[in-house]
Amino acid sequence: MAEHSEHIVSPKIYAGVLTALLVGTVLTVEAAKVDLGRWNIVLALGIAVTKMTLVILFFMHGKYSARRTKLVIASGFFWLAIMLALTLADYTTRHIEPSRSKVTRATIDTQA
Repeated sequence: MAEHSEHIVSPKIYAGVLTALLVGTVLTVEAAKVDLGRWNIVLALGIAVTKMTLVILFFMHGKYSARRTKLVIASGFFWLAIMLALTLADYTTRHIEPSRSKVTRATIDTQA
């Protein structure tokens, strides 16, 4: 009977990944405060994918898994890339609508 041994991850690595995730969360909050126009979604998704990658690789032990598990993880990323590409293609082809926050008092009076 073959022995099954799991990879032991150092607490220092977990602490480093946790720190990176917390920094990513702060970056997400700060990025939401900056108006980058159409690039806001790209920045937010970039931060989210980076954080997701850290979680999958270290907390879910994807980095130390068998080759078949890595193939499943890679195919999940491939599917995510397809979904993001389709979503961003739709997003970039839409017309810019005026913001509701920029409605002036005169516009409100004429609509009433």
